Amino acid sequence: MHDEFLMGNAAIARGAIAAGLNLIAGYPGTPSTEVLENVAKSKREGTYVEWSVNEKAALEMAAGASYAGARTMVTMKQVGLNVATDPLMSLEYIGIKGGMIILVADDPGPISSQTEQDTRKFAEYSKLPCFDPSSVQEAYDMVEEAFALSEKYGTPVFLRSTTRVSHGYASIKVKDASEYYTNTPEGFIKDSKRWVIFPRLAFMNHKKIEERNALLSKVFSDYERNTILFDAPEADDELGDVQDNVDENTKEYGIAAGGISYSYTLEAMKDTGEMPLFKVSTPFPFPEEKAVEFLKNKKEVLCIEELDPVIERALTYVCGKYHLSVNIRGKLTGDTVNAGENTIDNVKEAILNFKKSICMSGESAKQSAGAVADARESVEKTAGTVAESGKSIKQSAGVATESSKCVAESAGAEVTDKKEPPALPVRPPVLCAGCPHRASFYAVKKAMQGRKTIFCGDIGCYTLGNAMPLDMVDTCLCMGAGVNIAQGVGHIEPDTKCFAFVGDSTFFASAITGVVNAVYNQADMTLIVLDNSTTAMTGHQPHPGTGRTMMGEIVAKINIEQVLRGIGLTTVETINPLEYEASVELVKRVADEPGVKAIIFKSPCVAIVPQGKPLHIDQEKCIKCKKCIREIGCPGIVINEGRVEIDTTLCTGCTLCSQLCPVGAIQ
Repeated sequence: MHDEFLMGNAAIARGAIAAGLNLIAGYPGTPSTEVLENVAKSKREGTYVEWSVNEKAALEMAAGASYAGARTMVTMKQVGLNVATDPLMSLEYIGIKGGMIILVADDPGPISSQTEQDTRKFAEYSKLPCFDPSSVQEAYDMVEEAFALSEKYGTPVFLRSTTRVSHGYASIKVKDASEYYTNTPEGFIKDSKRWVIFPRLAFMNHKKIEERNALLSKVFSDYERNTILFDAPEADDELGDVQDNVDENTKEYGIAAGGISYSYTLEAMKDTGEMPLFKVSTPFPFPEEKAVEFLKNKKEVLCIEELDPVIERALTYVCGKYHLSVNIRGKLTGDTVNAGENTIDNVKEAILNFKKSICMSGESAKQSAGAVADARESVEKTAGTVAESGKSIKQSAGVATESSKCVAESAGAEVTDKKEPPALPVRPPVLCAGCPHRASFYAVKKAMQGRKTIFCGDIGCYTLGNAMPLDMVDTCLCMGAGVNIAQGVGHIEPDTKCFAFVGDSTFFASAITGVVNAVYNQADMTLIVLDNSTTAMTGHQPHPGTGRTMMGEIVAKINIEQVLRGIGLTTVETINPLEYEASVELVKRVADEPGVKAIIFKSPCVAIVPQGKPLHIDQEKCIKCKKCIREIGCPGIVINEGRVEIDTTLCTGCTLCSQLCPVGAIQ
C-alpha cells in the first residue's frame, strides 16, 4: 500500500483496476465522467474501455461481458440512470456472473443537472444493493467490496457517489500493483433457462430476489462500514445556558447519517459536541438489525442525508416493525433541508437545533409528569367498572366461541367435499406454423454448426426461437438489448461468432442505437434483422417500416437496409429465409467478414398474408426419419398412429420442411 492524492472519481477508477476490472463502459455526465477517463489512463493490459452511445447501450454491453464472467463497471450520472432503466430492471431478474458495479454519481444542488434524483431510492425500486461512500478513501475501498458482493449473490450492485465525493480530493491509501487482483473470465456458458427472460423465470427469480435482500439486510448489519459511534456526548459550549437543561441520559438521543453527510456530521460535531451516531453505508437493503441496536433505548433520532429522506423513512419503518417508541426526525419533519446539498454549516445548525429541542422537551416532560400522576387516579377508579364489564364480555365470548366451532366444522366439511381439479395440459408457446422466423433461425443454425457462437435474442415473436429443437436464443434481456449484449461477449471472447437477432419493429424501437454503438466501437458481430413487415406479437400494429400510420395515412416506408448503410455498415444483405440453401450459404459468407455486418431476412408474417396451399406427405416415400420434426419443430407436422403427417388446418405451404426432407416425400 502507498499514499496518493486523488480525486474521488480517480479513486473509484483505481479501486476498480485494483479489483480486477475487465471492461468499463459509460456515457459522460458530470459528476461521473472522470471515472471512465481515469480507467482509460491507468488501465491494465486487456481491459476494455468504451464511451457508449448512451447509458442503455453501455449497461447492455457490460451485461454481456458480465455473462461471460468479466468484472464490469458502468458509469453515468443520475439522469443517465433514467436512460439505462429498461435493461436494468430486467437485469435485476436475470442476474450476472462476473461482478458488475453501476456507478451513478448523484448531483445534489443540482449543480450541473436537470434534476435532483436520489439513486438510493432507485436501488430500493429496482431491488438492487447500494453502497454509499462517505469519503474518497471509502469510495476506493468500497469498489472491491461491491465486486465481491456482486459475484457472491449474482446481482448488479449500485455504487452511489455524489458531487462532493466524486470531485473531492484526499490523500488516500491505495494498493501497489503487486497487490492487484486478476480476474480471468470463464467465458459465456449457454443456459437459456438462466439468460433468457421469460415470465415464469421472472416470477421464480422475483421470489429469490426478495429472499436474497432479506438476507443482505442481515449481512449489512454486520458490515463494518455500518457502524455506531460515540457512546456519550461531549461538552457543548455553543449551547450556553441551555446546556444545563440537557437530559442526564444523553444516550437517549442520536443522529443517523450516510454518504458525504456523515463526513459533514463528524466535522460539525467538533463544534456541537458528539452524540451517538449511526453511519449508514448501505441504504438498501437497509441494515435493520444494526438499526435496532442503535435505536434501542433512544427517544429521538435526527437523520442527516442529502436529497430524499431514505434513512429517515427506513428508521421510521424499523420503529414500527419492532415496536420502538422513537421519534424520527429529518426532512419529513422539517428539521433538515429537503432540497439541495448539505454543508458543514447547515448540518451544524441542524444538530444545534436538535439539541436545543431536546432540552426544551426535557422541561416539558417534567411539567407533564404531575398531570400523568393525576390521570392515574381516574384510571384506577374506572378499573372496577371495566372489570364488571369484562364478566359480561367473557360470557358473550363463550357463546361466540361455540358459534365459531360450528362455522369451522361446516367449513371443514365443505373443503373436504371439494375435489382437486385435473391438471391443465402444458402448452408452451411456439412459433406459428409457416413462420418465416423458423426458417431464419434454422439457416443460421446450420451455417454455424460446429463453430463457437452466441445467439443473442430480443423481445418479440422470435424470442420463441429458444424452444427446442431450434434452441437459437442464448440471451434475451429487454427490447433492443441483444445487439449490445453480443458486443459485450465479443469483447471478452474474441473467438466467438456473435449474432444478434432483432425484429423489424424492435429495430426501430430501440436497436438502432445499439448498431451505431457497434460500428463506432468497432465490434465484430453479425446483425440478423427478422423483417416480417409488422409488429406481430402484440397484434400487427404498424411501425415506420410498414408505410402506414395508426391514423390510416399512407406514408413513405423507412428502409432498414438504407438505415444500416447510413449508419456505416458496408455489408447489408437481404434474402427470403424460405430460400433455405441460399440462406445458409449467405450466412456462412457474411459471418466471416470482419466488423459489423447485417443480414435482413425478409418474409411477411403468415398472419397478414394469404396462406399457400398446404403440403402433404407421400407415405410411400416417407422413411419415418422424422427429420422434419426433429430439426424445425413446426406445429403443423404431427405423428398420427406412427405416421408422420401434416395438419392441413395449420400448414401455410411455406415449403421449408419439403426442402429438408432427404427423400422428397413432402410435396
